Amino acid sequence: MTRIDVIDNHGQFTHLEQRALRELGIEVDLVDNTTPPEAIEADGLVLSGGPSMDRIGNCPAYLDLDVPIFGICLGMQIMASELDGRVGSGEYGGYADVTVEIRDDSDPLVGSLAPETRVWASHADEVRDVPSGFERTATSEVCDVEAMSDEGRDLYGVQWHPEVAHTERGQEVFENFRALCE
Repeated sequence: MTRIDVIDNHGQFTHLEQRALRELGIEVDLVDNTTPPEAIEADGLVLSGGPSMDRIGNCPAYLDLDVPIFGICLGMQIMASELDGRVGSGEYGGYADVTVEIRDDSDPLVGSLAPETRVWASHADEVRDVPSGFERTATSEVCDVEAMSDEGRDLYGVQWHPEVAHTERGQEVFENFRALCE
Protein backbone atom coordinates (compact mmCIF):
# COMPACT_ATOMS: atom_id res chain seq x y z
CA MET A 1 0.00 0.00 0.00
CA THR A 2 1.22 3.50 -0.84
CA ARG A 3 2.18 5.58 2.19
CA ILE A 4 2.23 9.37 2.08
CA ASP A 5 3.13 11.45 5.11
CA VAL A 6 1.74 14.95 5.60
CA ILE A 7 4.35 17.21 7.17
CA ASP A 8 2.62 19.49 9.66
CA ASN A 9 3.66 23.12 9.20
CA HIS A 10 0.98 24.28 11.65
CA GLY A 11 -1.58 25.21 9.00
CA GLN A 12 -5.28 25.42 9.70
CA PHE A 13 -6.16 22.88 6.98
CA THR A 14 -3.42 20.27 7.59
CA HIS A 15 -5.87 17.75 9.05
CA LEU A 16 -7.96 18.09 5.86
CA GLU A 17 -4.94 17.16 3.74
CA GLN A 18 -4.52 14.02 5.82
CA ARG A 19 -8.22 13.19 5.48
CA ALA A 20 -8.25 13.76 1.71
CA LEU A 21 -5.44 11.22 1.30
CA ARG A 22 -7.02 8.75 3.72
CA GLU A 23 -10.28 8.91 1.72
CA LEU A 24 -8.29 7.68 -1.29
CA GLY A 25 -7.27 4.57 0.66
CA ILE A 26 -3.74 5.80 1.23
CA GLU A 27 -1.87 4.99 4.42
CA VAL A 28 -1.15 8.47 5.78
CA ASP A 29 0.38 9.89 8.93
CA LEU A 30 0.54 13.46 10.12
CA VAL A 31 4.20 14.08 10.97
CA ASP A 32 5.62 17.00 12.95
CA ASN A 33 8.00 19.10 10.87
CA THR A 34 10.77 18.65 13.45
CA THR A 35 10.98 14.92 12.69
CA PRO A 36 14.50 14.01 11.50
CA PRO A 37 14.62 13.28 7.76
CA GLU A 38 16.11 9.82 8.39
CA ALA A 39 13.00 8.89 10.40
CA ILE A 40 10.70 9.48 7.40
CA GLU A 41 9.64 6.22 5.74
CA ALA A 42 7.08 7.18 3.13
CA ASP A 43 6.51 6.83 -0.61
CA GLY A 44 5.76 10.55 -0.83
CA LEU A 45 5.43 13.69 1.26
CA VAL A 46 2.98 16.56 1.40
CA LEU A 47 4.47 19.74 2.84
CA SER A 48 1.41 21.37 4.37
CA GLY A 49 0.47 24.99 4.40
CA GLY A 50 1.16 27.04 7.46
CA PRO A 51 1.37 30.53 8.87
CA SER A 52 5.07 31.32 8.73
CA MET A 53 8.45 30.53 7.18
CA ASP A 54 9.81 30.88 10.72
CA ARG A 55 8.15 27.58 11.73
CA ILE A 56 9.15 25.19 8.91
CA GLY A 57 11.30 22.87 11.02
CA ASN A 58 13.21 20.30 8.93
CA CYS A 59 11.27 20.91 5.70
CA PRO A 60 14.37 22.09 3.80
CA ALA A 61 16.09 18.76 4.57
CA TYR A 62 13.05 16.78 3.41
CA LEU A 63 13.58 18.17 -0.10
CA ASP A 64 16.66 15.93 -0.35
CA LEU A 65 14.69 12.73 0.32
CA ASP A 66 14.27 10.50 -2.73
CA VAL A 67 10.45 10.60 -2.80
CA PRO A 68 7.90 12.76 -4.64
CA ILE A 69 7.05 15.91 -2.69
CA PHE A 70 3.90 18.00 -3.01
CA GLY A 71 4.00 21.46 -1.43
CA ILE A 72 0.72 23.20 -0.63
CA CYS A 73 0.80 27.00 -0.19
CA LEU A 74 3.61 27.47 2.38
CA GLY A 75 4.93 24.04 1.30
CA MET A 76 5.41 25.33 -2.25
CA GLN A 77 6.99 28.53 -0.93
CA ILE A 78 9.49 26.47 1.09
CA MET A 79 10.57 24.72 -2.12
CA ALA A 80 11.00 28.02 -3.93
CA SER A 81 12.93 29.76 -1.16
CA GLU A 82 15.23 26.78 -0.53
CA LEU A 83 15.92 26.00 -4.19
CA ASP A 84 16.96 29.42 -5.57
CA GLY A 85 13.47 30.71 -6.34
CA ARG A 86 11.95 33.80 -4.79
CA VAL A 87 8.98 34.28 -2.45
CA GLY A 88 7.37 37.64 -1.70
CA SER A 89 4.23 39.26 -0.39
CA GLY A 90 1.23 38.87 -2.61
CA GLU A 91 -0.55 41.93 -3.94
CA TYR A 92 -3.97 40.39 -3.35
CA GLY A 93 -3.53 39.31 0.25
CA GLY A 94 -5.85 36.86 2.01
CA TYR A 95 -8.06 33.97 1.00
CA ALA A 96 -10.15 34.16 -2.15
CA ASP A 97 -11.96 32.09 -4.73
CA VAL A 98 -9.72 32.26 -7.81
CA THR A 99 -9.91 30.96 -11.38
CA VAL A 100 -6.61 29.25 -12.20
CA GLU A 101 -5.42 28.71 -15.76
CA ILE A 102 -3.53 25.44 -16.25
CA ARG A 103 -0.61 26.17 -18.58
CA ASP A 104 0.57 22.59 -19.13
CA ASP A 105 -2.08 19.91 -19.66
CA SER A 106 0.64 17.22 -19.55
CA ASP A 107 1.78 18.16 -16.05
CA PRO A 108 1.38 15.05 -13.84
CA LEU A 109 0.02 16.99 -10.84
CA VAL A 110 -2.35 19.64 -12.26
CA GLY A 111 -2.51 18.95 -16.00
CA SER A 112 -5.75 16.97 -15.71
CA LEU A 113 -7.48 20.15 -14.49
CA ALA A 114 -6.87 21.97 -17.81
CA PRO A 115 -7.85 24.36 -19.17
CA GLU A 116 -8.90 26.01 -15.90
CA THR A 117 -10.32 25.36 -12.46
CA ARG A 118 -11.69 27.28 -9.48
CA VAL A 119 -9.66 27.14 -6.29
CA TRP A 120 -9.51 28.55 -2.76
CA ALA A 121 -6.14 30.20 -2.21
CA SER A 122 -4.30 32.51 0.13
CA HIS A 123 -2.04 35.06 -1.50
CA ALA A 124 -0.53 36.73 1.57
CA ASP A 125 2.81 35.32 0.34
CA GLU A 126 3.49 33.68 -2.99
CA VAL A 127 6.24 32.39 -5.25
CA ARG A 128 7.54 35.26 -7.37
CA ASP A 129 10.22 33.34 -9.32
CA VAL A 130 10.28 29.57 -9.76
CA PRO A 131 13.53 27.79 -8.87
CA SER A 132 15.90 26.39 -11.49
CA GLY A 133 14.49 23.21 -13.03
CA PHE A 134 10.86 24.13 -12.28
CA GLU A 135 8.16 25.06 -14.76
CA ARG A 136 5.27 27.36 -13.95
CA THR A 137 2.28 25.11 -14.59
CA ALA A 138 -0.64 27.34 -13.53
CA THR A 139 -1.35 31.05 -13.23
CA SER A 140 -4.19 33.41 -12.36
CA GLU A 141 -5.10 37.07 -12.54
CA VAL A 142 -3.97 37.55 -8.93
CA CYS A 143 -0.85 35.34 -8.88
CA ASP A 144 1.67 34.60 -11.60
CA VAL A 145 2.78 31.27 -10.07
CA GLU A 146 -0.27 29.29 -8.91
CA ALA A 147 1.50 25.96 -9.48
CA MET A 148 4.97 24.72 -10.36
CA SER A 149 6.62 21.39 -11.13
CA ASP A 150 10.07 19.91 -11.43
CA GLU A 151 9.35 16.46 -12.86
CA GLY A 152 13.03 15.51 -12.89
CA ARG A 153 13.24 15.82 -9.11
CA ASP A 154 9.58 14.87 -8.43
CA LEU A 155 8.87 18.21 -6.72
CA TYR A 156 5.46 19.82 -7.18
CA GLY A 157 3.59 22.69 -5.61
CA VAL A 158 0.35 24.65 -5.69
CA GLN A 159 -0.49 28.00 -4.12
CA TRP A 160 -4.07 26.93 -3.51
CA HIS A 161 -5.63 24.49 -1.04
CA PRO A 162 -6.90 21.35 -2.83
CA GLU A 163 -8.06 19.90 0.51
CA VAL A 164 -10.87 22.42 1.13
CA ALA A 165 -14.45 22.12 -0.14
CA HIS A 166 -14.24 25.52 -1.91
CA THR A 167 -11.68 24.10 -4.37
CA GLU A 168 -13.18 22.34 -7.38
CA ARG A 169 -11.54 19.03 -8.25
CA GLY A 170 -9.16 19.22 -5.30
CA GLN A 171 -9.40 15.50 -4.67
CA GLU A 172 -8.22 14.93 -8.25
CA VAL A 173 -4.95 16.71 -7.41
CA PHE A 174 -4.40 14.29 -4.51
CA GLU A 175 -5.21 11.35 -6.83
CA ASN A 176 -2.61 12.64 -9.28
CA PHE A 177 -0.04 12.90 -6.49
CA ARG A 178 -0.82 9.35 -5.35
CA ALA A 179 -0.08 8.14 -8.89
CA LEU A 180 3.30 9.88 -8.72
CA CYS A 181 4.09 8.05 -5.47
CA GLU A 182 3.08 4.53 -6.60
